[in-house]
This record gives sequence, structure tokens and C-alpha cells, in this order.
Amino acid sequence: MAIRKKSTKSPPVLSHEFVLQNHADIVSCVAMVFLLGLMFEITAKASIIFVTLQYNVTLPATEEQATESAFLYYYGIKDLATVFFYMLVAIIIHAIIQEYVLDKINRRMHFSKTKHSKFNESGQLSAFYLFSCVWGTFILISENYISDPTILWRAYPHNLMTFQMKFFYISQLAYWFHAFPELYFQKTKKEDIPRQLVYIGLYLFHIAGAYLLNLNHLGLVLLVLHYFVEFLFHISRLFYFSDEKYQKGFSLWAVLFVLGRLLTLILSVLTVGFGLARAENQKLDFSTGNFNVLAVRIAVLASICITQAFMMWKFINFQLRRWREHSAFQAPTVKKKPTVTKGRSSRKGTENGVNGTVTSNGADSPRNRKEKSS
Repeated sequence: MAIRKKSTKSPPVLSHEFVLQNHADIVSCVAMVFLLGLMFEITAKASIIFVTLQYNVTLPATEEQATESAFLYYYGIKDLATVFFYMLVAIIIHAIIQEYVLDKINRRMHFSKTKHSKFNESGQLSAFYLFSCVWGTFILISENYISDPTILWRAYPHNLMTFQMKFFYISQLAYWFHAFPELYFQKTKKEDIPRQLVYIGLYLFHIAGAYLLNLNHLGLVLLVLHYFVEFLFHISRLFYFSDEKYQKGFSLWAVLFVLGRLLTLILSVLTVGFGLARAENQKLDFSTGNFNVLAVRIAVLASICITQAFMMWKFINFQLRRWREHSAFQAPTVKKKPTVTKGRSSRKGTENGVNGTVTSNGADSPRNRKEKSS
């Protein structure tokens, strides 16, 4: 009988490396426990809190809403259990995309360690942003948000949500909560963790704020707008990694990024500063979910404006840094042209991309290191 030899030694059970290598399988087993609990009467009541949406109410259908669903939902403390379960689902989907899509592309492209991590980040986020944009746009169209913008503030508080609306917010919260354990699973560098924590925290703060303050209509519109701009950036970065001459996507993203910030401020001021400010009911009432008071409106507008200003500040610094690197990269070439011989000048011009190989955004750090080392 032949003896089967193991090519690699498996790490000890429950060790650090074991958890990192098998975290998707471990999480899948935990999720299966909740699903199997639905099959037994004793555990079904507990499992259903994690798997299905809670706090549904049935309203009598009117003549105008005869074709619409009469089941609506509001939020409560049990939503934390639902968010936890779908956070496990997000971890599983993250691992599937990583193993069956991104890792295969990485092996073919032979990226460096820096490009490898950035490619994985953009690959995961572009898939999430695309899915969220399509889903959010479907909700906007189905609930007539585009044809009637006054829905953003009319009949506030929007404490009752359709199934699609509530499931969208539960999924958004679950995805961004799953990003915390992914910092450990993906072996994120210590110097990158503070940036990631700020990035994740801002998303959770604004999504949870729109959900808890019953501003889900405004939050949905702003999320779809923001996700579309972010999707364009990350898909452009994926194309850039495959071909470093690709720069058109970044130029379009830069324009839409500024327009996205302006539209976000306009919609926020129009909804909170004008629409809700003119509403008749402006009394704080936790039982009905009415938070339309002056202090809350100021806090909402302040948080949105500060976040947009912070994003613009980061964007301007990024563009200025690229412009300085581009200027510093081209300056030595201009100075050396009169002093070198004809043969050297033509060869050096080809190496530095004077013949059209470097565009106006040619100061990107990955390409600079590649050209200087050649």
C-alpha cells in the first residue's frame, strides 16, 4: 500500500496561521449553525432573529397602494443580531471573491507586494460598490425617488421601511462591520490600520446615523451617489494595474469626485436645511421616531459638511502631491538636454517617456520606480 506524503505541513488547530488559512470555513460553520436552527422548533425562534428581518408591521392596503406590499418594517435592538449574521455572510463572500477571482489574477499578473494589496482592496470594493449601486438604484426607481425628489423630506419621520429598504441598510452595516475582522484575516500592515479604521468608521457613522434618525431616504440617495464615484475610482485603479498607461479613468473620476461632493452638500442642505426645517411637526418624539429638531438638524448638516470638507482636503493634497512628483520627475530631463550628446539625448528621451509613453499623470509612484530602476 502506497504511503501518501503531505506536501505542506498543516498548522496546529486554532493557531494563528490555522485561523488565517481557514477563516472562511470556520465562519461558514458558524453561519450554518443559525441556518440549521431554523429546522427545529426549539431553536427556530432564536435562529429566526438572526436570519430574517425583524419588526414587521402589516398596514391595510389603500386603493392607491393596492399593488404595493402591505408589509413594512421599523428598526429595533434585534437588528444587531441580523447584522451579525449577514456580517458572517459578507466574510464568506469576501473569501470567495478573493480565492476564485483575485488570487487567480494576481498569480497571472505577478504583482509586487504593494500592488498586490492595493489590487485586492480595489477588487473587493469595486464589486461591493457596483452591487450596492445597482441595488440602490433599483430601490430609487421602484419607490419613485427620481420622479419626486420631495420624498426625501415629505412625510417625515420615515420610520416605516419597505423590505428592500431595510434589507439594504442591514446589508450595508453588515458589510462595513465585516471590514474589522478582515483587517486581521488579510494581514493588514500596522501602518495602514489607522487609515482603514477611519475609513470604516466614517461609513458606519453615517449609515447608522441615517438609519437611526429615520433619514433613510436621504441616506440611500447619498450612498448611491457616493458609491458610483468610488466604483469609478477603484475600477480605474484595476485597469491601471494591468496597464500603467491607462489614465483616462482617473481624470473622469477627479471631475465626478468634485461634482459628487457638491451634489451631496446641495441635497443635504435642501433636505435638512429647507425641507425638514419647514415641516409642521418639529418636536422630539422617540416613540414615533421624530428627530426633526433644530439641534439634530444642525448636527446632521455639520457632520455631512465636515466629512465632505475632509474628503476634499485629502483629494486636493493627493492631486498636489502627484503634480509635484510629476514636476520633479520631468525637471532633470529638461536640464540635461543641452549638455548631453545627440546619441545619449535620444536614448535618454526614450527611457524617460518623452516620445509619448508618459502622460500628464506620469508621476504615479509605481511607474516612477519602474522607470528609474531601468
